[in-house]
Amino acid sequence: MPDPKPASEPDPKPTAPKPDPSRLPAVYLGHGAPILIDDPIWPTELAAWAAKMPRPKAILVVSAHWQSAPLTLGAVHTAELTYDFYGFPDRYYQLRYDSPAAPELATRVRAMMPPSEPVAQRERGLDHGAFVPLLVMYPEADVPVLQMSMPDLAPAHLFEIGRRLAPLRDEGVLIMGSGFMTHGLPYIDQYVPP
Repeated sequence: MPDPKPASEPDPKPTAPKPDPSRLPAVYLGHGAPILIDDPIWPTELAAWAAKMPRPKAILVVSAHWQSAPLTLGAVHTAELTYDFYGFPDRYYQLRYDSPAAPELATRVRAMMPPSEPVAQRERGLDHGAFVPLLVMYPEADVPVLQMSMPDLAPAHLFEIGRRLAPLRDEGVLIMGSGFMTHGLPYIDQYVPP
């Protein structure tokens, strides 16, 4: 005689928790040359991407164009842009991105680093790795922006810095890495082990 009680269903496979929709992502994007703002596709796609994200309270940018040890914070106070590119039409040297300064974010970043990770400050304006994408993503320039240098190219060290900064995402800070795989191709042999 068959068992009148149906066999219990196995527990469904556990699923990953759904991400908190208010948590801002950490993004990495290729910013290219300043002329990319005139590209027929890139600005539209980047602006649409930004519109789909929660609006940040502040932005922390790490650009491939600023390597400085120790870890250094720039644009803590309002500063002129850094036009770190050469040979482009004059209009690209007239671009403005007058975002608010982010001294509170600078204080928070310093507090997240251990004593073994000194943090310097330099009144350096946003470079094109920061301001070119931001011109498209947040054209009103109404979100405070802080730029942070890459203190070195050691993956484990950079990963640890990123791990320490990750809680900023829950505080409304967009963490943005900006570069491009093709940056400095003439110098790539300097970074390839023998």
